[in-house]
Amino acid sequence: MGKIIAGKTSEILPGNMIKVSIDGRDILVANIDGNYYATDDSCTHSGASLSEGELDGCTITCGWHAAQFDCKNGKLVKFPAKIRDLTSYNVTVESDSVFVEM
Repeated sequence: MGKIIAGKTSEILPGNMIKVSIDGRDILVANIDGNYYATDDSCTHSGASLSEGELDGCTITCGWHAAQFDCKNGKLVKFPAKIRDLTSYNVTVESDSVFVEM
């Protein structure tokens, strides 16, 4: 598929995350101190939208059952049960556009 535009840098401010739909897949894009990261937006526990949860540093906390994932690599950080990591995607910035590589 290649690089798909996820938004403008002005739309994803430091410490924030957004959900974008790319080819029917919901992707979470986070800005951590000017660095952009992308993972699947659906929690691997019950399918909640992670972009509706909380972002603290680089940890995304699911709003439904508090599963925590590292937005830099999609790895599970904390949850009472072992669940699947998130898929993570490469992100590039060109001028003021944020691209996700699918």
